[in-house]
Amino acid sequence: MAKLIFVNLPITDLSRSIAFYEAIGAVKNEQFSDHTAACMVLSDTIHAMLLTHDKFRQFTSKKIADAKTSCEVLLCVSADSRDEVDDMVNKAEGAGGDPDPTPTQDFGFMYGRSFEDPDGHIWEVMWMDVEAAKARFATENA
Repeated sequence: MAKLIFVNLPITDLSRSIAFYEAIGAVKNEQFSDHTAACMVLSDTIHAMLLTHDKFRQFTSKKIADAKTSCEVLLCVSADSRDEVDDMVNKAEGAGGDPDPTPTQDFGFMYGRSFEDPDGHIWEVMWMDVEAAKARFATENA
């Protein structure tokens, strides 16, 4: 069975965050959503749990970092093509996100860009031609 990942993100405006994640292709799972949290399904195995600060504090006593001014984690999701990478970043920008807060990566066999959501969480979107990557690394390590 494939492992599922639930990324818990503290957010300041639940409605705005739901709209943002829907704009980039996520689907809200009503079964695990209420006025304090929303489960946004990015794929069969990846879910973003958008939690109001009050809800997030129920899971930790640590201070909630301001993702606009500090960074604790960079999240990365795969894409099926270079065009899909660009499409997702463009959708994020159109929905109020900040495109390309980290450098674009283009190695021919691998291509990636990034965006910040409205709360400053950074998502990288990467495409890789696995066979070309294997060939390149085999040549470099020979």
